[in-house]
Amino acid sequence: MVVEESKATWVPVVAVKFVAVVDKVEDLMTVVHATAVVEWVKDCNQGGGRCRGRFGGVCASGSCYNYREASFFVDAENPEQDSDCPLPKEIRAAGNTYGNHFRVTTYGESHGRGVGCVIDGCPPRIPLSESDVQVDLDRRRPGQSKITTPRKETDTCKIFSGVFEGLTTGTPIHVFVPSTDQRGRDYSELSSGYRPSHADATYDMKYGIRSVQGGGRSSARETIGRVASGAVAKKILKDFAGTEILAYVSQVHKVVLPEDLIDNETVTLDQIESNIVRCPDPEYAEKMIAAIDAVRVRGDSVGVVTCIVRNCPRGIGSPVFDKLEAELAKAAMSLPATKGFQFGSGFAGTFLTGSEHNDEFYIDEHGRTRTRTNRSGGIQGGISNGEIINMRIAFKPTSTIAKEQNTVTRDKKETTLRVGGRHDPCVVPRAVPVVEAMVGLVLVVQLMAQYAQCNLFPVNSDLQEPLLPVLQPEEVPF
Repeated sequence: MVVEESKATWVPVVAVKFVAVVDKVEDLMTVVHATAVVEWVKDCNQGGGRCRGRFGGVCASGSCYNYREASFFVDAENPEQDSDCPLPKEIRAAGNTYGNHFRVTTYGESHGRGVGCVIDGCPPRIPLSESDVQVDLDRRRPGQSKITTPRKETDTCKIFSGVFEGLTTGTPIHVFVPSTDQRGRDYSELSSGYRPSHADATYDMKYGIRSVQGGGRSSARETIGRVASGAVAKKILKDFAGTEILAYVSQVHKVVLPEDLIDNETVTLDQIESNIVRCPDPEYAEKMIAAIDAVRVRGDSVGVVTCIVRNCPRGIGSPVFDKLEAELAKAAMSLPATKGFQFGSGFAGTFLTGSEHNDEFYIDEHGRTRTRTNRSGGIQGGISNGEIINMRIAFKPTSTIAKEQNTVTRDKKETTLRVGGRHDPCVVPRAVPVVEAMVGLVLVVQLMAQYAQCNLFPVNSDLQEPLLPVLQPEEVPF
């Protein structure tokens, strides 16, 4: 039986996540509608409680638990129809959670009471304090300089759960950052008019409602949860695998930092943080600041961030659909304002022949397999090879600008719009710690997956290297 749309309605119930009974799962057509975590369904394993009708057969098996608040598309004329009636199934993810082994859900809106994240799957007994997270939040914080938004937020984090006496407990870690400098009145005109190239129109198209102030969920303030969880991920990678993640600004408008000016083997965080634009070369940093100033005084805006990973364990990543570079690209492209991603040689590699592009192997003085060049960007076949991973992420100019622009209203009338509020004239300096965070989340998930699949049991010591404990530089150089 297929439910006809004209005879159907939306009925809010609780969603269930099915573990084992596949034949019962196929009986359901579900559409995940929201993201709030809900309580366990009472008497679920008895087929009763709030799990009735078409869900009864599945719940009677005791193989389900409620996962998220949801809406199920059901037949309005027969809502209690038998659960064995076959229906096509469709599941749409809500899109606010990333990862599996190390699972992060972010929440909050631009001008709400606060933003944050919940980290589920963090290993226990990891040393962690609020100051470990605060370091990266301070790098992302608004109001740092004349080239960032003047909005003043301290962005001070609080860890509400998952840490006891300075160590993670293995239970969900909740990090909360309150908002203290909201000015919703700056966005009164946006209740009807759409900002060009912003998410205002598409959020209305998807949800039929949106948070007007500051872009709501589509605001870059959402990235606070990413940075907080990324700080935890980066700490695990650094402390237990010796992996270091660094990002820096390599382009602002038409000012492009030549790749050969920066040695990715030796560039340091201090070099990157030595100027307000976060470019490790002082001369080009001044050029970038001048470029931002030039457009800032005209009321317009401009906006590549390069990210490198040193000492990445060899062998992490997966073939085919879950290649490491594909996971990194997905993570990077999920960031606000991103429009491009290049890995290794990127598009420039298309101008080379195979003999010019190939990274030839050799054995170094310590007996390790290395490559003489790194056009592959540290990943081959979707799996890390131990060389420096390098990528570039392109950010479009800020959508919210002070210039008057043509647009339309929610009731489909053409008009003009000049947006007030406080906005970044260039997003890339503050995007640096956000890019690092997303790369960290990808790598910690991949590291845990590699350990579970390939390193939990005895390894082939002739070809594989141990992921843990940390390989000391004097023993095996990275």
